[in-house]
Amino acid sequence: MAEELELNSTQVEHEYGGSEIQVLEGLEAVRKRPGMYIGSTSESGLHHLVYEIVDNSIDEALAGYCTDITVTINPGNTITVTDNGRGIPVDIQPQTGRPALEVVFTVLHAGGKFGGGGYKVSGGLHGVGASVVNALSEWLEVQVHKNGEIYEMKFSRGKITQEMKVVGRTDHTGTTVTFKPDPEMFDTLEYSYDTLHTRMREEAFLNAGLRIQTVDLRPGQEQEDDMCYEGGIREFVSFINKNKTPVHEDVIYMAGAKEDSMAEVAMQYNDGYSEIIVSFANNVHTPEGGMHEEGFKRALTTVLNAYGKKIGLLKNDDKVSGDDCREGHRGPVRGPDQGQAGQQRDPHPGEQCGLREAGDLPGGEPRRGPGHSGEGHDGQPGPGGRPPRPGEHPPEKRPGGGHPPGQAGRLL
Repeated sequence: MAEELELNSTQVEHEYGGSEIQVLEGLEAVRKRPGMYIGSTSESGLHHLVYEIVDNSIDEALAGYCTDITVTINPGNTITVTDNGRGIPVDIQPQTGRPALEVVFTVLHAGGKFGGGGYKVSGGLHGVGASVVNALSEWLEVQVHKNGEIYEMKFSRGKITQEMKVVGRTDHTGTTVTFKPDPEMFDTLEYSYDTLHTRMREEAFLNAGLRIQTVDLRPGQEQEDDMCYEGGIREFVSFINKNKTPVHEDVIYMAGAKEDSMAEVAMQYNDGYSEIIVSFANNVHTPEGGMHEEGFKRALTTVLNAYGKKIGLLKNDDKVSGDDCREGHRGPVRGPDQGQAGQQRDPHPGEQCGLREAGDLPGGEPRRGPGHSGEGHDGQPGPGGRPPRPGEHPPEKRPGGGHPPGQAGRLL
């Protein structure tokens, strides 16, 4: 019989009334509970600040107004993000009576992503990015090139230190945000160029034709990369498969749209056994999947089985499982907003979904389907990462190599 546990409680001596209810105003809540907004205050949260600002620039690209984004790590581990979009609005925001630039950086859930016509497609749809970065920065400066003038505003830990003012003339449009993460908020202040570069490369793949530069200006660490992929996610697939042997030369690509929603899929099979499916909604990685990823998996399995029966490879009740259909499959799936909890930015997609697989990028293991051990009975990979079926040869012992008779490889 389990021993009964006696719960000790300490009675609060003063009265619990309305005066005990605390209201956090402005950006106080962000500084009180930063993990609720950026996941953590560790290295991942530090890099998350950059992603939030870049996402605003990506939204401008999705709207068709931005073609160039530059992310710079400055000496002292400050960050500068520059784009050539339309520039954050600087006119008066009707609800608050304050400049829109101020509202964007000081009010949570303020933005053009809530159906007001500012953006039809955007990353995250939460409208907290710029204000959260501002709240968690020791200082932040923003310059907006718009209407032929340069507007500047400065902040410190979410508070305004310089009201918006015109500081010069300009012949182009765009926004430049420079900030220094607050040492009071973060466990580390050291940015990883490789982490930022990997994320920005992914964004460049997802947005065909968008040019993204990453620059490191820290003494002794100077480097830069310029990324632009006209082929979009098709080039993403080629990159993922660069150290593998494709079983068909051309990348399979499909895209469709209905009203304001669109879906895009690119895929290619290789002679390996692991699968990599990297799914996105609103350009934001969905590590937990979602209906867009499930729909793709089911459609792929249905189509391959139907084709197998049509050409006579599958008889009677023979079926190819979903795992076998995705054996050696690699590619991204991109769908519209679905309002899902799976729409998360951390952990980084490359680490979560195998883009850091040995031979592709440093460290990490490839993603495998549910229940995949990645090894057969003899310690070798079985088809789709499962143990070999009874009577089935392990890969290196299978006559002629490749897939066993009647499996997905035959259908391709």
